[in-house]
Parts: sequence; C-alpha cells; structure tokens
Amino acid sequence: MAYLIADSGSTTCEWCLISDKKNKKFSTIGVSPYFLSQQQITDLFSTAVLSKTKQENIDAIYFYGTGLSNIENVKIIKASIKTVFPKAAIEINTDMLGAARSLLLQQKGVACILGTGSNAAYYDGKKITKNSPGLGYVLGDEGSGAYLGKKVLQHYLYNTFDEELKASFDARFNTTKDEILNKIYKQPLANKYLASFCIFLSENRGHFMIENIIEDGLHDFIFQHLYKFRESWQYPISFTGSVAFAFKDVIQEICNMYELQVGKISKQPMDGLIKFHLK
Repeated sequence: MAYLIADSGSTTCEWCLISDKKNKKFSTIGVSPYFLSQQQITDLFSTAVLSKTKQENIDAIYFYGTGLSNIENVKIIKASIKTVFPKAAIEINTDMLGAARSLLLQQKGVACILGTGSNAAYYDGKKITKNSPGLGYVLGDEGSGAYLGKKVLQHYLYNTFDEELKASFDARFNTTKDEILNKIYKQPLANKYLASFCIFLSENRGHFMIENIIEDGLHDFIFQHLYKFRESWQYPISFTGSVAFAFKDVIQEICNMYELQVGKISKQPMDGLIKFHLK
C-alpha cells in the first residue's frame, strides 16, 4: 500500500510518499485555491507531484491545506487530485486540523499555526471544536510571517528604523518604495512577498526595535486568538510553523507572562502527520 500526505500553506506544500519501500519527502509551491486556479493546481499535481510518485500506485491521499474550510475550495482540490490520481481514496482537511493532529496526535489541547499566515484552534483529540476565525493577511493573520513582514516594511518606509537598521535593510533587500508597493498592490501572492521580509527580524535579533516588532506581533496573536478560548488556560498550547520555530523563545516568554502553558513547538507539521497516519 502507498499513500501521500500533503500539508500546504500559502507559500509551500510539503509532501510525503509513504510506501513499503520507504518514506520519501518533497515539496512544491503552496496549493491554495485563493491564489491558483483549478487548472493550475491540476497542472501542478500532474507535473511536480506525479513525477515523484510515478513508480507507485497511490491508494490514498490525505491533503491538508489553507483555505479548505470553504467547501468550494475543497471541491477544487478534490477534482484536481481525482484528475491526476483517479484510483486514490481522497481525504481533504484544513491545515488547522493537520496542525492539531501533528502537534497533539490524539491528545486534547490548543494548536496554533504561525507561518506565512496564522490560526488557532481547540482540538478535542479527534476534531476541531473551536476555531478562531481566519481573516487572511489583509484583515488578520496576527503574528504570522506576512503580519511581521508588513511591520518591517512599515518601519522602513515610515523611516522609523534607526540608521543602523535602515542600512542593514538596504544591504539585505536592495529594493525601493515603488517596487515594494507594486509587488504588494499589483502582483499576485502579496502575502508571500510580505512574509519574505520576516527573515530581517531573525537576522537582527537583539536590536530593541526588532524585538519590539516580534513581541508586539505575538502579543496581538495571543490577544486576538488564544484569549478567545477558555481552554487556553486548561491545556498546553502547541505551535507549528516557520515563525513559531524561529521565535520560540519569545513565545515561551510571552506565554509565561500570560500564565499559559507551552506544549510542543515544531517547524512544520509533516513529521507529526506521518506519526498520526502511521497509527
């Protein structure tokens, strides 16, 4: 028996082919019906994914992704998979359920995503029973890469950074105000572009302005999301995503301040999802 597990954010989709031979991991661009058409998604599956699995007969595909609380988006993903893998059983779930299964397996707790976007939910060991509403990078995504990257750009364009940080930004990115605004307001995948500036925070840790941006973004996430669940004070809170992993020290400090118990922090959900499905 062979099956595929996929975990897709807006930026990257992580895959694992599990078979009798061995587990094989690979990645593609993010698979989001908000940013890609059904034909583009089908083309991606038929090229980047099928080329990695062509020697295997895929029996089942477990797909976790962003935007899949929307039933129309689920239909798009399912139709695209069915076109390329017509014989496979298909299970499609939200990236939030994927994060919860990865972090908590069958245990109760609060699971959080802090990657390009952000989300939080209470998981009862089987399903998501409470979910903070996801508003996307324009209205929400507090604490995410896009949110923090936007703060970096605001500080730079408003000339809030001191001379040291401004010089570091110019040397790192070599861009202009016009180019930044064009990519945000006129080009696709603006959330991914915004999140690309989050690396500036990792590279300049210790500067008070950088620490303030990180801390303020994570405070916003906790206040807007975790404060809405009484379970946040009853169960450990676990995190997954590139931002969570990069700033896990700040997460620990802030959660201590709010008297919240931190559980697991992982860079990405795939290893946990493999454990969940192997069970």
